[in-house]
This record gives sequence, structure tokens and C-alpha cells, in this order.
Amino acid sequence: MTGVGAVYGPISSYSRVRILHLLFEAGTVFEAGTEQSRAELTIGELCEATGLHPNTVREHLQRLIDGGYVIQSTEHRTTRGRPRTLYSAATGMPDASSPVARDKVAEAARRGDMMRRILAEEDSGLGRDATYQLDALIEHLEESGFEPVIDERELTVELSPCPHAASAPEHRPTLCQVHLGLMQGVLNQAGGPLAADCVRAAARPEECTVQLRLDAA
Repeated sequence: MTGVGAVYGPISSYSRVRILHLLFEAGTVFEAGTEQSRAELTIGELCEATGLHPNTVREHLQRLIDGGYVIQSTEHRTTRGRPRTLYSAATGMPDASSPVARDKVAEAARRGDMMRRILAEEDSGLGRDATYQLDALIEHLEESGFEPVIDERELTVELSPCPHAASAPEHRPTLCQVHLGLMQGVLNQAGGPLAADCVRAAARPEECTVQLRLDAA
């Protein structure tokens, strides 16, 4: 089997993946085919769902906040009692945007522009906004231990060999779903026509190709 590299960033721990998965699920409800924002989760709710100790959950959440993948807020109460701390996934949408994620996207665009000037390369044929989306996406994936290869014509992101190839088979669906959600969050934060559509079905665990989608303006 093809060797795989180390996994870094938010998906380096499966416990962290489970927390992100819960936050992604809690962050969106589907009503009449429309995505709508809903309430965040507390540490107590995350502990109940994962079986993890509160201190462990806090540690994972802080790592995710520092990485720009989770947003922390304080509950607004209209009754007596100490406000609770609430957590939600940073999806890159206007009401779910992390300052850390915004800084990462801006820096990725700056570095991308600098490299294009040095190499005398033009922006992506998909347009300037999509170019900046790809800049941010590539940096996110490299930060997470992947070696992405972008095909702008086919709108695919080749991530083989997948660093998660050795993961337990029952964990792979959640890993893929969270990974896709993180990619979509980066694309949302950068702003542009590209979206993460799906992780293509693969014949072998080490194979991973993400299909992008070009939405109409």
C-alpha cells in the first residue's frame, strides 16, 4: 500500500473530528430545503455526545478556536443565572466567521499574489475570486498534512495518498464529512464561485479526490 504522511491541524485527532462533526451538524438545520443557522452547543452537550471529560473537550475546543475552525460566544440570557459559553463551527458564512480564518485567507491571497508575480503567472482561468479561494484552500490542506494537486479544468482536488488511509474504516465517513466541511468553510471564507461538492468514491483507502463545483454568479 502507498505510504501516507502525517496528519496535522484540526483533523489530527479523531476526538477533535467528532467535536467538529457535532458542531457542523448543530450549525445547520434543513427547513423546506433551505439551510438556516441554529443554536450553538455547550461543553456539557459535547461531553454528553462524545463521552469525553470536560477538560479534554475544552482543550480540543481551544485548539480548534486557535486554528480558526470554531467560534466561541457567550449566551445572551433574559433570566437570572450565569451565561453559558457556546461553541459553533466557523463555516465562513457572514454570521459564522472566525477572525483567525479571515486572517488566514487574507495571508494566503497575499502570498499567492507574491508567488504569481515572482513566477510571472496569471490568475486562475476561473477568475480572480476563485484564484484566491484556491490559494486559501491549498494552504489549509497543506497545513493539515495533505499534498493537494488542483485540476482547474476538471475542478478536482487530488489528495492521494490520503493521510487517513490507516484510520479505522468505521471512522472514514465522519473524517471525510468533516474534511469536506472544513474545505467548504475555507472556500466560503475566501468568497467566490467555488464550492466543495463531494469526496469521490474510491477503490482504495489511500485514494482521495474532492470534487469542486463552480456555482453560477
